[in-house]
Amino acid sequence: MGAYREGFLTVALPSAAAIAVLLLWQVFVSFDRVSPTILPPPIAVAEQISDHFGFLMKHAVPTTVETLTAFGISIPLGIVLGGLMTCSTTINRAFYPNIVFFQLIPKIALAPMFIVWLGVGLPSRVVFSVFISFFPILIATATGLQAANRDVLQLCRSLDASEWQVLLHVRFPTALPHIFSGMKVAVTLAIIGIIVGEFIAAQAGLGYLILFAASRQQADLGLACIAVLCTVGLLLYGAVALGERAMMKFFGER
Repeated sequence: MGAYREGFLTVALPSAAAIAVLLLWQVFVSFDRVSPTILPPPIAVAEQISDHFGFLMKHAVPTTVETLTAFGISIPLGIVLGGLMTCSTTINRAFYPNIVFFQLIPKIALAPMFIVWLGVGLPSRVVFSVFISFFPILIATATGLQAANRDVLQLCRSLDASEWQVLLHVRFPTALPHIFSGMKVAVTLAIIGIIVGEFIAAQAGLGYLILFAASRQQADLGLACIAVLCTVGLLLYGAVALGERAMMKFFGER
């Protein structure tokens, strides 16, 4: 009963808060007579989604596919680099300062350069998205692998376990919560990277459509695109959370 109540509150409280914000938004624009060009009411945004659902989905597909591609590349890249830097002090000293240095560069400033280097097509958007989204996975992986219980590690060494066996059976299961925390951050950054790329050079996608709507002063269409984008982000975040539960259950039963 307690678990059911907890699950109900997990869904009900955020939903109630979101509905309250939408109602306040609707009341504010109605009573203050705010121009729809500046801030359209939620009903107008909902009408845009309803009237142009197929059109919005057509532009949501390339954005989602490119996000999944970038995120799919970021996962093994971040985990492998994090593992290598944890297992090798030399690799850590050689790569970690450089990776941190590149992460300190404002990402938006680099976006046009990826267009120059890789062109205006899909590769530039995906590579830019990978560039900004793999770092949280790398840091989370390195932190998680180093968080293994020292007594367990000492026991493994006393039993002559190989580094690979320790990594697979001790360090990796311990690091899973950290890795998935990094992945939850990374999936949101992957979407941001793709949208920024679509702002700069694209002929399709939700980022392109938002820019198109802004140029025509169609705030309702732009907000409809953002609503669809938020839905895509929530679905991807939920998929990562489900993957975390499945992996934790699998390693917990071993």
